[in-house]
This record gives sequence, structure tokens and C-alpha cells, in this order.
Amino acid sequence: MKDGFSGSREVILPEMIVDMMRKNPIMADLYVTDIGYYPHATHHAVERKKPIEEYVLIYVMDGTGHYWVESHEGVRKEYTVSANQYFILPAHQPHAYWTEDGDPWTIYWIHFAGQKAIHYSHDAISPKSVKPELYSRIANRTDHFEEIFAVLHDGYTLDNLTYVSSLLNYYLCSLRYLHQYRLGGQRTADNGLRTEAGDINIVNATVHYMNEHIEKRLSLSDLADYSGYSASHLSDLFRKATGYAPLAYFNMLKVQYACQMLDNTPLRINQICYKVGFDDCYYFSRLFRKIKGISPSQYKQQAIH
Repeated sequence: MKDGFSGSREVILPEMIVDMMRKNPIMADLYVTDIGYYPHATHHAVERKKPIEEYVLIYVMDGTGHYWVESHEGVRKEYTVSANQYFILPAHQPHAYWTEDGDPWTIYWIHFAGQKAIHYSHDAISPKSVKPELYSRIANRTDHFEEIFAVLHDGYTLDNLTYVSSLLNYYLCSLRYLHQYRLGGQRTADNGLRTEAGDINIVNATVHYMNEHIEKRLSLSDLADYSGYSASHLSDLFRKATGYAPLAYFNMLKVQYACQMLDNTPLRINQICYKVGFDDCYYFSRLFRKIKGISPSQYKQQAIH
């Protein structure tokens, strides 16, 4: 595993492992060669005039970026991509991608190959939107990515690599067959919130929106705009249903998610900080202590023991 930008992570599989997957009867259909996460990747830029053999998926969680792809006839076409969009660069074609100055992107990225790869990449050169809505499952998809990453982090055993190949199929399906993925995950639970029936849907929808944006910084105005209510009315609904103001509840969700990562992943605290939408690790630690009563490092030690 390598680190580049602050809070970033990546795994580059050795060529020997890639060659083994390429020849394996199960994994030959689809396999990961490289995978990574770059938060707020200021000045990030890649240009490949010499084509590579892998397809490149870039999923933009936040910020703005640009890229171009050169056709086999030598014609370049440029695109702009923004938050909650992804694109797949085709194999064997020159390309470049870069973050926008002043609005650096946060991206999940995967290089993949195999006999099925061309089918998943079909018609995905231009940006495809994955906007949060009532039945979106962005947080679940992020968990799938983290599972792929965690399994590779554990080592390149045959079982691990075969499992990752299956997870990659599911992850790509969740993007390419978005409608089916969302229908399959519809939930009717009320999250334990207590309020009148007419308001519970607004509060639930807003909580879902928070979970889908757990890696971002949302303002009360953002939440009010999404709900269609004024900031004061939304705050009243939230306090009635949860006992907390909307942003306080959002911070509790962030800390809860941070605890899950401290319990179940090898991520460092500075990496988790970015994963829950904070650039300042000291502020994150103070918030964590305020909510949990102990620091993230103390919580991690308790989890280990």
C-alpha cells in the first residue's frame, strides 16, 4: 500500500499477481490491477500518451475534474466531471485526467481488466451521474469499495483475489445497472425516529441524504434546500424526532461511521478523518472526543484490546 496525497490510499498489485489472475479460469473474466482513494487531491494530474491495457474507473465523490480521451483515429474529446459522477476510460487509448484548481476532487479509482471489462465500460466514457436521492445507496457502494480494498490489504492469496474479482463484478454492476441496484435496496424502516407520520418521511429522507454525503461538508442550508423546508422548520422537525439539531445529528453519524472504521479497518486516523469529511484532523479529534468522551486513538486502543 502506498500513500500520496494527505489521507490517500492505494494498492498497486505486482505484475506477477496480475499475470496469475490473467491466466486464472475464474478471475480472467474480471480483475483489479490497481485501486485507490484520493481525498481533496490538489494538483492531481495524470497523462498517458502511451496507452495502458487496463480500463480506468474514476468515481468523483466531491470536487471537479477534467479529462480527455483520444480515439484510435487520433481525435481527442474533452469532458468535465463533478461530484457524484463517474467515468470509465477505455483500455488501449491515450488519455489524461486532472483535478480543477480551486475545487480539487475526491476520487475513488480502480484499474481493472479481463474479458468482461469491455462490457462494463461500454458507453461510460462520458460522465455518468449517481446523484443521491431517496433510494440511492452511495454509502453501501462505498462499503463495497472499502471491502475490496481491505481484502487486498490482507494479502494476495488465491482466495482473496478470487473474492475480490466477485466483489468487483458487483461493484461495477451497482454503477452500470443503477436502477436495479437502487430497487434492490429499498428500505421502509423509520430509523427509530419519533414524529408525526407526515414529517417522518422528511426527517428520514434527510438522514438518508446525510448518510449518502457522509464524506462531505453539508451546511444547514444544504439540508434545508434538499428537504424543501426552511432551515428553521427543518431544525424544529429534527429536534422533535431526534432531540438534536440537524448538523449535530450529522456529526453524530460521522463519528458513528468513524467508529465502524476504527473497529473494522486498518485505516489510520488521518485517513478516517478525510473519509468523514474533515480536512483538519485536530478538529475531527475534538469532535470525536466531545461525542464519544475519548479520543479516536483511545477508542482504537480499546477496539484492539
